[in-house]
Amino acid sequence: MTQLTGQPTTDEDVVHLTVPADGGYLSVLRTATAGLAARLQFALDEIEDLRIAVDEACAMLLAIATRDAELQCCFAVTEDALTVQVTVPTVRGAKLPAESSFAWKVLTALTTSASATAADGQATISLLTRRASGR
Repeated sequence: MTQLTGQPTTDEDVVHLTVPADGGYLSVLRTATAGLAARLQFALDEIEDLRIAVDEACAMLLAIATRDAELQCCFAVTEDALTVQVTVPTVRGAKLPAESSFAWKVLTALTTSASATAADGQATISLLTRRASGR
């Protein structure tokens, strides 16, 4: 998968959230996503697209998470973009959906770019969304 651009610089804000890997806690991540995107003055439809993308990424990771795992979410705020990285420990032999899957089509349609890695018992999905005026 491709490397995301717009990665952290020294002049940005970074927010780390850790929640149980349970669907009931995804609303916390969706709310944080919306709040940070609003801070960047994203349009309402851009905020909703990013909330849906974060929710979809988390759902993909929950499907392969170990029992009693925690989702670690890192939000990096730059001048015109928001990068979201969600990581979870995975069960042995876990694989993320193929890039040709519907889930990946959703992620790539709703964000500027998306990528994933799975190695050493952990999987991470990274999403980058730039404000429409900065795309």
